[in-house]
Amino acid sequence: MSDAKGVLYVVGIGPGAHDHVTPAATRAIADAELVVGYTTYIKLVSELIRGKEIVRTGMTEEIGRARTAVERARDGAKVALISSGDAGVYGMAGLVFQVLRDLGWKRGNSPKLHIIPGVTALSSCASLMGAPLVHDFCAISLSDLLTPWPVITRRIEAAAQADFVIGLYNPASGRRTRQIVEAQSIIRKYRDGATPVALVKSAYRKMQHAVLTDVDHFLDYEIGMLTTVLVGSSNTYVFEGYMVTPRGYTNKYTTEGEVLPGQRPGYSLVLAGSPEPAGRE
Repeated sequence: MSDAKGVLYVVGIGPGAHDHVTPAATRAIADAELVVGYTTYIKLVSELIRGKEIVRTGMTEEIGRARTAVERARDGAKVALISSGDAGVYGMAGLVFQVLRDLGWKRGNSPKLHIIPGVTALSSCASLMGAPLVHDFCAISLSDLLTPWPVITRRIEAAAQADFVIGLYNPASGRRTRQIVEAQSIIRKYRDGATPVALVKSAYRKMQHAVLTDVDHFLDYEIGMLTTVLVGSSNTYVFEGYMVTPRGYTNKYTTEGEVLPGQRPGYSLVLAGSPEPAGRE
């Protein structure tokens, strides 16, 4: 191993459109000598990586990409390992730390590590549909390639029962079709059938396609690996073709901004029959 201090940038490149690659991500890629990534993601940033050494691999080869990036950076190179969305959200950042731990890496050793955040699939899809994530939400991947399906179903059950807005990543593929059907069955136990559901494919990419439907009917549409499914909470509504989850201001204020009887700005919400809260947040 070289004594040179390498740099490893773990970069979230956003949903795909150049307008949504952050300046920090652009600078990291520009500084890198070597760019490592999944073939599709390499294509998304092709204009940013001209003249650089490139390592591209296919699906299911994530461990090899992470090891290549870490080892080359450890030997002194400046390396950018790219993920779509945010590298820390279903991305490569966790795997990088696993490889570093296995190698006995310590802070101060080569490589110097920089995690560069990006716009997630959940937030990019939500922006196309309106404001579905304004209140509490969660993300669940339906891929059982690395997580047991019983664990995933428990998470869906808990999220649906707790009335979260639910973002479903990796909902289906050519060989994996039953999971989204089972997910709908679980969600229907806790959601009215008319609850809004958005299906967004390839947000901000050339094949972008978005559908606004509901819990009862979202399986009537094509759903694949590039689709993100956004399931509304019991409070989510549709307005002028937009999917909106209210934050809860109308629980405390009128639409003119006046405080409702029994409520106090800056204090916890008072429910009918409950004691008044003792102090501010």
